[in-house]
Amino acid sequence: MNYERIKQGKFIERPNRFIAYIDIAGQKETVHVKNTGRCAELLTPDAEVYVQESDNPERKTNWDLIAVKKGTRMINMDSQVPNKVVKEWIEAGNLFPDAVLVRPETTYGNSRFDLYVETPKKKIFIEVKGVTLEEEGVVYFPDAPSERALKHVEELEAAVKDGYEAYVIFVVQMKHVAYFTPNRKTQPALGDALRKAKTKGVRVLAYDCDITETSIAIADEVPVVLYQPRLKDAVKPLLQWYQSQKRDLPWRKGKQPYHIWVSEIMLQQTRVEAVKPYYERFLRTLPTVEDLAEAPEDLLLKLWEGLGYYNRIRNMQKAAQQIMTEFNGEFPRTFEEVRSLSGIGNYTAGAICSIAYEIQKPAVDGNVLRVISRLTESDQDIMKQSVRSEMEAAVEEIIPEGEAGAFNQALIELGAIVCVPNGEPLCEKCPVRNLCKAKEHGREMELPVRKKAKARRIEDRTVLILKDGDTIAIKKRPAKGLLAGLYEYPNVEGHLSENEVVSYCKSLGLSSLRVRKLESAKHIFSHIEWHMTGYEIRVDELEKNCSEKMIFAKPQEVEEVYPLPAAFEAYKKYRLE
Repeated sequence: MNYERIKQGKFIERPNRFIAYIDIAGQKETVHVKNTGRCAELLTPDAEVYVQESDNPERKTNWDLIAVKKGTRMINMDSQVPNKVVKEWIEAGNLFPDAVLVRPETTYGNSRFDLYVETPKKKIFIEVKGVTLEEEGVVYFPDAPSERALKHVEELEAAVKDGYEAYVIFVVQMKHVAYFTPNRKTQPALGDALRKAKTKGVRVLAYDCDITETSIAIADEVPVVLYQPRLKDAVKPLLQWYQSQKRDLPWRKGKQPYHIWVSEIMLQQTRVEAVKPYYERFLRTLPTVEDLAEAPEDLLLKLWEGLGYYNRIRNMQKAAQQIMTEFNGEFPRTFEEVRSLSGIGNYTAGAICSIAYEIQKPAVDGNVLRVISRLTESDQDIMKQSVRSEMEAAVEEIIPEGEAGAFNQALIELGAIVCVPNGEPLCEKCPVRNLCKAKEHGREMELPVRKKAKARRIEDRTVLILKDGDTIAIKKRPAKGLLAGLYEYPNVEGHLSENEVVSYCKSLGLSSLRVRKLESAKHIFSHIEWHMTGYEIRVDELEKNCSEKMIFAKPQEVEEVYPLPAAFEAYKKYRLE
């Protein structure tokens, strides 16, 4: 859009919202201010401004304020122009190339939306907002509270429910800005409404403009940050830190989705150093998805022995079988398809898709939740799914295009080696410490908030190492329940005395030749703790006389073939004695 009859002037003062006094060619003129926002940071004494002379001789004021220079930045202040430039822009084939109708000021419900657009398949409402408030490259709306804007955002939600597409477009009336975010200082309710509307299907977009003294035109899309601007500010320093400080880990050698998947599942509930040998052995044994899909269960469990949470590997095999049958053996390439695989949630799907394919989806694990909680000084309970979902949304909207994998890994890495969970975070090494509100207020150790889990149930158990010559007894656990399908040393509930152990063996048809008390041990599951005591029992003719179904194997065979869970780690050494 072009202006005619433009003159340069100097701002003097603004006695009210509607007029300003401008020095034009040495004369103090009364100028109409179309923009009724505060604009205090723009209209400063002696600011360079641009005004349009009216072509209507009947007007009381002969001038309209059009633009102002803030430093070297030209800012258009015409509050009536955003609707016009968006209309021109759409009519020129942008946003909706197949638009057959672009109509201004259309009524829906109790609102009049700025634009109504039709395509052969869609009916679309658009609300347009002009943005002139800028601070250090970040632009904000509103400058002053706007109940009309709040009402229209809520009405757009209703329009989506009725089958319309709906957009809020923020026209940034300047060029070269970092991002747009709602002005929560001025009107927090509008920021909340925009976030809610986005979850209901309203698209929230922002575009900057090419500005001159005599023209304005829509230019480039601007990032929109509806959740946490502080996280957006952290993107660049985090990426720079990650590139120089990231650990050399085997699963970071390439971008094969199968390899990333294996590592991510193994890393759940397991330390990085512990995972490395498991990861390498697993891929040597099962180098492809097809190999995983066809592997015998005992082999899978043996490869997983010691990692715990054995349903992870069972779900991996189910997912591998899905890939073979539903995706013709090719690892799926969209977030939704990866998310549909057995045992894969938002985090794992986000990690695979961002690292392998650079899809802009978040990978929010415990490390990331901790980083976000501290950076933003959030007192919300990260154990609540609603809080996790909100933090996922906050990360998703700031993921840089083309660097999704690096950014997600940077957040995870920061939480793993700097913003650590146990003990004091290493703030002096943190690349975003200057942005961290928890650091600023001395609350690093208080956050994140995590509601205490329900106390674990304590179970006492007695573990029996039954030996006969060079064989040892093990048995398979039931196919369902805790440690399903794994192998174990015979064990019973309660802490038995030596006499009770002899009696128990006798009930199995076994004659105890020698009984030796072993050390006590403890193993913690997610909801249960086993408090164990153990006995080594030498028996006569174990395989021949035992009335209970067991496997009698040599220690080396147990070591190489049968998967025993880490719960029995304290007693594994006795099979070799």
